[in-house]
Amino acid sequence: MQEFDRLVEIVKRLRAPDGCPWDKKQTLYSLKDAIMEEAAELVDALDNKDIENIKEELGDVLLHVVFHSETASESGLFNIEDVAKGINEKLIRRHPHVFKDEHYETAEEVKVRWDKIKEEENKNKKIPESVLDKVPRNLPSLLQAEKLQKKASKYGFDWDNAEQVFDKLQEELNELKEAYLEQDKEHISEELGDVIFVLSRLASHLDISADESLRKVNNKFRLRFSYIEKALKNENKSLDNATIDEMEAKWQEAKSKGL
Repeated sequence: MQEFDRLVEIVKRLRAPDGCPWDKKQTLYSLKDAIMEEAAELVDALDNKDIENIKEELGDVLLHVVFHSETASESGLFNIEDVAKGINEKLIRRHPHVFKDEHYETAEEVKVRWDKIKEEENKNKKIPESVLDKVPRNLPSLLQAEKLQKKASKYGFDWDNAEQVFDKLQEELNELKEAYLEQDKEHISEELGDVIFVLSRLASHLDISADESLRKVNNKFRLRFSYIEKALKNENKSLDNATIDEMEAKWQEAKSKGL
């Protein structure tokens, strides 16, 4: 792990008294937004199957792991060895079917055992006021909705099947339409949130990630809209002077090309 050791030494050098003023200024808690941004950029690279970018973004995430560990080490809290030791022990502990003599045939059986081991690990930790407190509040809203409902579902608080969720979705859509007719913006916002929340649960019942589905649609929209811009430019036009009919025609062209 020569390059990893080199990375650790580079971070230490940056944090040294004669190192970089910006890096020295950072604390264990000052880069929370940055690490979330790097994680999002990694997911974007994975969605695009951009191998070079995936490699680069993994490096950026790894930098944050090392950087946070170094700032903690300077305060005598923990170091990168402690972080590695912790995850190593956790992986061994949670895979008794690999490192011990337990045996499971399916991924589902492994997941059940994993959850039981995790529950056992957490029994001596501070008990949260709610089981939902285990879902980070700073997750993207759609992903957070999925995880909140998945957590509640473990305790039976869920619809029995996708058909029931479709019925609930229709109910929420009707309520959204009523709020729209009332022209009450706060009520519209609330009902729209309810629709999105139920949609996220429907996705889980269909064994689909709503967050990933939306990311794919976002990427598709980017591609098709970019096609519109380029196609208009080839005709010496722009978004500013094109009609909606012209843009719609280009959209359909992009769609027909598989974009």
